Amino acid sequence: MYTFSNRLRTAAFVLMIVGALGLVYGFFAAPSTEAEAMAMVADAHHGEDHGAATTHAAEGEASHGEAHAEQAHGEEAHGAETHEEEHGSNHGEHLLHQLQNKPWAALYVSAFFFMMISLGVLAFYAIQRAAQAGWSPVLFRVMEGITSYLVPGALIVFVILVLSGLHMNHLFVWMDPEVVAHDALIQGKSGYLNVPFFLVRALIYIGGWGAYQYFSRKFSVAQDTASDDSNFKKNFRISAGFLVFFLVSESMMSWDWIMSVDPHWFSTLFGWYVFASMFVSGITVIAMITIYLKSKGYLEFVNDSHIHDLAKFMFGVSIFWTYLWFSQFMLIWYSNIPEEVTYFVTRIEDYKLPFFGMLVMNFIFPLLILMNSDYKRLNWFVIMAGIVILMGHYVDIFNMIMPATVGDQWFIGIAEISGVLFFAGLFIFVVFNALTKAPLLAKRNPYIEESKHFHY
Repeated sequence: MYTFSNRLRTAAFVLMIVGALGLVYGFFAAPSTEAEAMAMVADAHHGEDHGAATTHAAEGEASHGEAHAEQAHGEEAHGAETHEEEHGSNHGEHLLHQLQNKPWAALYVSAFFFMMISLGVLAFYAIQRAAQAGWSPVLFRVMEGITSYLVPGALIVFVILVLSGLHMNHLFVWMDPEVVAHDALIQGKSGYLNVPFFLVRALIYIGGWGAYQYFSRKFSVAQDTASDDSNFKKNFRISAGFLVFFLVSESMMSWDWIMSVDPHWFSTLFGWYVFASMFVSGITVIAMITIYLKSKGYLEFVNDSHIHDLAKFMFGVSIFWTYLWFSQFMLIWYSNIPEEVTYFVTRIEDYKLPFFGMLVMNFIFPLLILMNSDYKRLNWFVIMAGIVILMGHYVDIFNMIMPATVGDQWFIGIAEISGVLFFAGLFIFVVFNALTKAPLLAKRNPYIEESKHFHY
């Protein structure tokens, strides 16, 4: 039985406290009036042009203010030209919304990122169960521990969505009646993109995921003391059924919770793209926690071949993610349809470093580090690759959310770092606390002996 060390528990609480304080500061530091928002942008611009002459700086600030008004308005309206024409003089309001969105967006990105790790692990776990895999049962309790974060993590995301529907923020522009009133395209999607139906769908997703997580864990633990394989068979059946539900709900979730922040843009590959990101992130966390537990003397039956297979999945799914990213990007870039290409133009122009940086972290780095079969057996190599992969996919979610919510007013600041710290602490506490609730070896699983002696 795993014992949650006081040192790790304390570290989790420290991360949560520091993160919570930073998030509170981020919300209080956000401007409350249009004048404050304009002053913050003017000060930032003045800081960038500090070495210039006074007259040049004044002209630069004036031109920047005009250009930024157009950009800020365009981001808030998500490319709606009619909205830009009617509200071009209200650039201060849109700039205010962008700066007020910044702590909300930072909170949302971090909340979604850690929730999607748990959801990715749940999908991987269900695949192992449905496939009746022989190599992975010694890792089942690690997977079950990670999936214990799914319900609390998803409920936090749901609360943010509810607050968005109550107009506490401007993350989802289609929730703003003023915008919808002047946007024919969003009006055409209002049968699907409306707050009540949006929240009902979210509850269905979370309810389905949570039900499978609860019953799969229940049957898994019950199998330890059972005299037959009935619980194992139940887990097989519900896992097969869950995968059907997951494929549908995950795609719709990605449309609702991420793609709808850009309601004028869509991609038929987007559900798969988000799935690849959550899948590789989840597998990476399985590998990292497994290596940590083994270093502390637990999981004695986990060997180098198990780590090798996890690293092989990390490598393979990273390549799959790259294939989906390139397929989506190449087709949109090549066709050059204005309604589609604006999505990438915004990110390349205003988010050049995170946009191209994530390609290095999510593709080139795993390709070079994990291609060699021997390196997949080296724990420190897998940990190093895992850290970079997780950072890369956080930046990927950052790139999906930030351009539509904060425009070019982005930077990695206190709110962004604090969001990661808070949810990392919460994730560690929930997961490692769950690991203490049952033995780390699923001893009555029919394939446990095969898994113990697995060798690649």
